[in-house]
Parts: sequence; C-alpha cells; structure tokens
Amino acid sequence: MSVAIDACAAQHQGDRKEQQDRVAILGHARLKGVALAVVADGMGGHTGGALAAEQVIPTAKNNLNHFAPKEETPQFMLENSMREAHTMIKAARYINEKDPHSTAVMLLLQPGKLTWGHCGDSRIYRFHGDQLVARSIDHSYVEHLLSSGKITAEQALTHPNRNILLTSLGGQDEPKFDISESYELQGGDSFVLCSDGLWAYFDDAEMGGIVAAYSARQASEILLERARERGAGGGDNISLAIIKLIEKETVKPKPPAGFVPRAKA
Repeated sequence: MSVAIDACAAQHQGDRKEQQDRVAILGHARLKGVALAVVADGMGGHTGGALAAEQVIPTAKNNLNHFAPKEETPQFMLENSMREAHTMIKAARYINEKDPHSTAVMLLLQPGKLTWGHCGDSRIYRFHGDQLVARSIDHSYVEHLLSSGKITAEQALTHPNRNILLTSLGGQDEPKFDISESYELQGGDSFVLCSDGLWAYFDDAEMGGIVAAYSARQASEILLERARERGAGGGDNISLAIIKLIEKETVKPKPPAGFVPRAKA
C-alpha cells in the first residue's frame, strides 16, 4: 500500500468588510514531498489584522524553502517561522501606527512524518476516518476557564470573552507555541487547519464526518457553505486547509501478452 495526499485550501470573507485571514499550502522549493499548510487569523481593527496575517505567509514560505531536515528539526522550523512573523508584525505596528496581531497554525508534511504547531485560537484537528484523534488547545481565556472546570463546553460557545487570547503573534509579550508531531501515519488520517470563523459552527463529530465522506475540495466547500448559513449575516472571515492521506493499493504490473510461467521442476 502507498499513501497519496489530497489537499485543499479555501476561504471566505464572511460578512466582514475586509478579509483579514490568510491561508496557503506551500511546497518546498527543492525537496520533494515536503510542504507546509498555514492559516493565520489577523486582528487589530480595520487593515491592522490583514497587515498582521499578511506577515505570516511569506515568513513561513521563506523558512520552508530554507528548511534542511538534516540540519534543523521541524519543530525549530515551525517555531522560528512564528517567532519571525511575530517580530515582523511588531515592527509593522510602529511603522503603520496600527495594533496588529495574528494567530497562526502550521502543519509541516515530510515523507512519513507530520509536525504541527499553533499560537492563538486558530485550530488544527486530526481525524482518522470520521473519528477525532486530537485537536489543538486554544490559547484563549475561555479555554483556560474550560480546562480549569469553571465553565462548561456549552457555556464556552456563548461566553462574552470568548475572543480574548492569552497569546498571539505581534503582542507585547513573547508568544507561546505548542508543537506536536507524529510518525504513525496511515491512510484515512485527515488534518483540518482553520480559523475560528469556521470551527465556531461545528462540533467534532460533524466536521469529522464531512471530511471523511468527501474529497478535500468538496469538504471545504460544504464546511464553508454551512458556516455561512449558520453565521446568519454576522459571520466572521473563514479560512481552512484540509490535508487527507489516502491509502492507494499498489498495482502489480501485468505479464506481457502470451506469457506462460514456466513450471517448476
């Protein structure tokens, strides 16, 4: 058996005046089978959020193209990408007199290995089939309340402070990152990276079911459509990237026409 990759990146402006999210799936300039998926959700008022998120993608692309697996770890590459973006966003604050911030979630693909990291409340989900294996934990005030047992999951959905982040790129304090990796990959594994404009409208079971049942492109279209419907005219920017590992059966070459195998003596 061999594993193929089905991937798609998509976004929608929602009902906002400006698209302040950025999303991309980037291939390595030289290494085959190495790619990086990135979602960044900008914050900071009119134009400020877009300015922040805009720094994340080219910074990640530059670090990806210079990534050499024999010389540095994937964890270092991801953390360095986010740290450099943080520095660029802080510099933009002084130049443009804005208050830009951004979340970031990144997934690095290498042959037989995946590494991911995030800062803020943009998420990464891992499914096998339609079952949730794991998801990132938001760096948010509400997630802190939830993990400490002070509120329930239902209360978290409508909490008035659900948009307050404990860390982000571009803030006054040094950002915090969570990095994970996996070598145990198989056909049927799927990864969804997304901003809160998407995940706010789905529970794990529904998202996993859609991703399992459709191609990456079709699943992206369905998720965007349902999020737009549920936003009911007040929806946020939406960005997502889906990476699906598809198990393909190796086809054995057919013998030439007229070939008759020789009987063993």
